[in-house]
Amino acid sequence: MFAENIGRLKNDYHPDFTIVNAENAAGGKGITREITRELFTCGVDVITSGNHAFDRKESADAFGDERVLRPANYPLGVLGKGHGVYEVNGQKLAVINLMGRIYMPLTDDPFTKADALLNEFLGQTKNILVDFHAEVTSEKVAMGLYLDGRVSAVLGTHTHIQTADAKILTNGTAYITDAGMTGPAGGVIGMDKNAVFKKFLTGLPQHFIISETPAFMQGCLIEIDNKSGHAISIKSITLQS
Repeated sequence: MFAENIGRLKNDYHPDFTIVNAENAAGGKGITREITRELFTCGVDVITSGNHAFDRKESADAFGDERVLRPANYPLGVLGKGHGVYEVNGQKLAVINLMGRIYMPLTDDPFTKADALLNEFLGQTKNILVDFHAEVTSEKVAMGLYLDGRVSAVLGTHTHIQTADAKILTNGTAYITDAGMTGPAGGVIGMDKNAVFKKFLTGLPQHFIISETPAFMQGCLIEIDNKSGHAISIKSITLQS
């Protein structure tokens, strides 16, 4: 779905930079070096991830590329990087990948990690995008307000359901609680519904497989003012197959 439609979106909107959270790209969970290469070939500039970043043993190979990020608030010693600064048409854009702590794997505090990284970016760029990979809406909203005016955008990921709250916050930061997903529209967050039914009905573990229903593709288009680093607009996007 992504490979077939990213060219169409680029023709329609002419984005300068494309960021994709691909932590579930390897058969519904995890990521591989082969998949990152395919995404870069499609025109992706940076790949972010989350709690499934290292679910496959092959995942380690993917995080040797500085364009592939894992949450920056993983403890010291974890493979890979959680942030990067990239050249975009003569400008610099910083991308930060963070993960929430409520109902998520144990990590360091994402709020203080965000503060530390923003101090690191002082003098480099005001154009900063944050992928905040978190479970609960309250933690995502709190992060958006905490960083309002200090970053260009805070985009929530992880819950797979695109929320209807794309907006510019009071001090100029673009925000959405969840940017949505690319995957089967007729499954339960992408997975075959019957296996999920059994999980809920019996309470027993099930082997989840990807739904074979038609897919859709979701995301956001953000425009940033290079002088201030503040967002000018944010538009949520959904394409049906």
